[in-house]
Amino acid sequence: MDANELLKKVRKIEIKSRALSQNIFAGEYHSTFKGRGMTFSEVREYQYGDDIRDIDWNVTARHNRPFVKVYEEERELTVMLLIDVSGSRLFGAVGTEKRDMITEIGATLAFSATQNNDKIGAIFFSDRIEKFIPPKKGRKHILLIIRELLDFTPESRGTDIAKAVEYLADALKRRCTAFLVSDFIDNSDYKHALNIARNRHEVMAVQVYDKRDATMPNVGLMRVADLETGATRWIDSAQQRVRQAYDKWWYQRQQSMADTLRSCRVDFASVATNEDYVKALLALFKTRRTR
Repeated sequence: MDANELLKKVRKIEIKSRALSQNIFAGEYHSTFKGRGMTFSEVREYQYGDDIRDIDWNVTARHNRPFVKVYEEERELTVMLLIDVSGSRLFGAVGTEKRDMITEIGATLAFSATQNNDKIGAIFFSDRIEKFIPPKKGRKHILLIIRELLDFTPESRGTDIAKAVEYLADALKRRCTAFLVSDFIDNSDYKHALNIARNRHEVMAVQVYDKRDATMPNVGLMRVADLETGATRWIDSAQQRVRQAYDKWWYQRQQSMADTLRSCRVDFASVATNEDYVKALLALFKTRRTR
């Protein structure tokens, strides 16, 4: 798209996502992702109810009465967006294109992070690492991420979630909160990589899918194309067995995704392109808080 059209789209997304982050997500984000790290502040005398694990035994021995260590919460977080830029994100039959919803979700999470004075960065991936945007603060940095989300052209069209998660674990040594945003149309096994990353970072997932990903319409003979491999074939959607086979394939894919994420202790939400992603994100935050 040309520069003027891109700027208009960036501005439109900024207005919407800033409003959402300020009016809806501000409190939810803060309460869900409050600082996890703790820094030592001081020692004080033990009080009833204090955790005995916080007792400073050296100071206690010197004064012959119990003292505990007091810690302050590290408020600043680093938030990383792992964004799927594979070919399948261009699909959009019901509602908007997956790419557009992924962009809005990424922008809303980014503005929510900056409202909380957190750093925000991004990893764009297909079946390779397409782009790494180091985490920084500020509106200009978020607008850069939004522009890239809107106008980025990947070198490859495949999907390899494991590569993105492995890159996250290697690139960020300090603990971060990561959002994996993808349609999860990936035939590779990413469980091992996700387990490793989850031990170091806080990882959550948002699946964005199209209703036509989930079910095949009865429209007779039609030509279908795989947006990632480019392969095409003709199928007769009027045949019930064909539609049932497709439904079974989608159900098994969803079950496999859910089982993998749960086994890795990754909270996740799924949202269709014709649904309200705000509700999905709020539900994800609520699940994270109650864990």
